[in-house]
This record gives sequence, C-alpha cells and structure tokens, in this order.
Amino acid sequence: MFDRLHPAIREATRLTRAGHLIEATRLLQHMLAGKAAAVPDTVADGEPGPDAGATLSLDPAPDSALPPPGPSRTTFGGTAAASPAAATLRSILARFNRLGREGNIAERQEQSAVQRRDLVPEVGQFLERVYANQAGRRSYKLYIPGAHHGQALPLVVMLHGCTQSPDDFAAGTRMNFLAEEHDCFVAYPCQPSSANPSKCWNWFNPGDQQRGAGEPSLIAGITRQIMEDHAIDARRIYVAGLSAGGAAAVIMGTAYPDLYAAIGVHSGLACGAASDLPSAFAAMRQDGNMSVAGHAPRAMSREGVPTIVFHGDQDKTVHPRNGDLVVAQLQPTASPDRKIEHGRVPGGHAYSRTIHVDASGQAVLEQWVIHGAGHAWSGGSPAGSYTDPRGPDAGREMLRFFLEHSQRRGAP
Repeated sequence: MFDRLHPAIREATRLTRAGHLIEATRLLQHMLAGKAAAVPDTVADGEPGPDAGATLSLDPAPDSALPPPGPSRTTFGGTAAASPAAATLRSILARFNRLGREGNIAERQEQSAVQRRDLVPEVGQFLERVYANQAGRRSYKLYIPGAHHGQALPLVVMLHGCTQSPDDFAAGTRMNFLAEEHDCFVAYPCQPSSANPSKCWNWFNPGDQQRGAGEPSLIAGITRQIMEDHAIDARRIYVAGLSAGGAAAVIMGTAYPDLYAAIGVHSGLACGAASDLPSAFAAMRQDGNMSVAGHAPRAMSREGVPTIVFHGDQDKTVHPRNGDLVVAQLQPTASPDRKIEHGRVPGGHAYSRTIHVDASGQAVLEQWVIHGAGHAWSGGSPAGSYTDPRGPDAGREMLRFFLEHSQRRGAP
C-alpha cells in the first residue's frame, strides 16, 4: 500500500535506518498535512542531517493537520488515499516519535559519557556559568588555562552546531587543549532545546541577526561578562563556530566588529543568507543560481573583520558554495593580494588554502577547502560529534590565525 501511496514512505524508512529521525518525521508530517511535494533532498548515508536550525517537533502532527474523517480524500504527490491511510501514517509517525525520544535519551547518555580527559587538560579549569538579559538566559562553559595567574589573556568564543553541547564541541575540537598550549580562555555558550528543538543557533531569524537583540546580544553579553569576571585582553577576543554556529559567528563579526578581533567559520553561511526557515534550507542547498537564498548578503563594515573559513567540498548539509559567499561577504572592500597553496595531511585529506593579504602583507582572510570532506570539523577528535580526524586541524589553524590579529578599532 505504501509504495502506491507515496515514494516518501520508502525515503522515510531509509532515513530512519540511517539515523536521520528528524528528517524522516518532517517528511511524514508534510504528508499528513496534505502537502503534495516531491521527496525532499536528503543527505547521503553517513552525513549528519540538515543543520539549519530547523525549529522542528518530533511530536505527531496535530489532528487539525490531518484530513477530515469520512469520504474525503487527501492527495499525496498526485496519488489519492482515503483517510484510513492517513490514520496508518499517523501510527507510523507515532513510532518515529518513540524512536526519536529513544534517540534523544541515547544522545544525552552519550554526551554525559564524555570523559574529562577528552575535555580538559589536567592543569586547567572548566567552569559552568549563566548569563541573562532582556533576550533570555544562556548557560555557558568556560575554560581557564592552568598558566593563568591574573595576567590578561585572549578569549575565544566557540559556538557549537545543531544537536551539540559545549562538552561535545569542546571534546570534538580539542580547543581547550590548544588553548592550554597558547594561554587562552575559551567560552562555549550553550543553545538549549527550549530555544531550538535541535539546539541550533537561530541564524536564519531576522531578530537573531542584529546587534543588541536576540541571540547576538546573549553571546556578546556572555563575552562581556567574562571580561568583567576575569583578566581578558580586550584587544584579543575571537569568535568561531561550526555549521549553525559558524553562521552565528559570521553574525557576531558583522554585528560586533568592535568586540571581536577575528572570526572563524567552519561549514557556515553568510550573514543575511536567510530570513526564515524555508529560505534557510534553500541557502543550505544553494538551489539554482540564487545569490544567498534569494537574499543579498549583508555587508560588513568597510574594513571587514579578519576571517578564516573552512569548508569540505563534499559537504551535503551546507553546500560548499556557502563558504565562497562567506569569503565574498567578509573580504575587505579593497581587493587584497592573494596566494593559493595546496597540501595534503599525511594519510588524510588534500586541501587548498587561499590567503588574502592587506597592504602591509598581513593575512586578513584565509579560505581552506578540504577536498573529499563532508559536514564535519576538520581535524577534530572522535571524542566529539561531527568531526573528521583526517584533517587538516581546523582548531589549531584557527587559533594560529586569531593570535596573529588584535582589535584595530580600539578596546570595546
């Protein structure tokens, strides 16, 4: 019956077996709502699901979204089905939700199993703090290096991707260990499921794309709270992120160029790439020849902010062209000189590194294209999710790039 009803049933089954429960649930919810659409683009097996900050629910579709009882019929992709079929679909969707809840429990257990040895060097501290303002409340983790004895040190703010947590992101990027080598503080703001069911930063919401409002005000507020509570070098504060967190990092560089001296973007999107959920998925896929999901990318300040960008050229979640759009948005107005280097990690990925330099010869923008890599943190540790240990090491390169730059606009 299902084969006659809609090919999406087969696709939902495939997604479930691959572990992509959110995508499978979304597909069935669309069918129950009577949306006659083609089977949506899905990621290949082995790739994480769409990381666009989708505010999706794993609860079954409400009765109001189902076809009315009686002789009326609902059309799915051009094939008519009586309401008993919808009831059957509802039963299937309920099963998907049970699987989703079990998956969420397993995810929490997996995250709680992250070992301290994967999170923090023995000499450092990893503290949990909370910040609140008119836009809401966010917890965050803060790494304090063991060598800190009151001297002003740099701060790196790390924004995790969807479904991740501060501990997961810290373990995967190993940024605490890198910070211990270079004497830096590292902060990991936490996006809770209450703000987004998939724990994605809402980079596609206009209210979360501007200075002094929404999530940018919370991230900036966390940054400033750390500056008040600890000895931080105000001229050496940086922000970086993965996927939805990478898109949020671009927003922070755009909205607060006086606060962050440089930004790092891994598998992210340009600021203003989307203005709602549908345009977010369009931007991620880069449908057709649209500039950025049909929206012009928001311009940076005249000088731009020094930026390092990483993107896998086989990313099936956030199209690699988004990396080019980030570079186009963040590159200073005066076209800098550039050079291109090629290399390969021993036993790992090949890569292309494009370096843009300013009139003084300093690199103001780097773009790393990782050949053969998907949607994962390059050079990360298997102790965290969405990592590709085959390198190059994005965390190490980002920190190296950051520490080459200090705030040129005066202390924030």
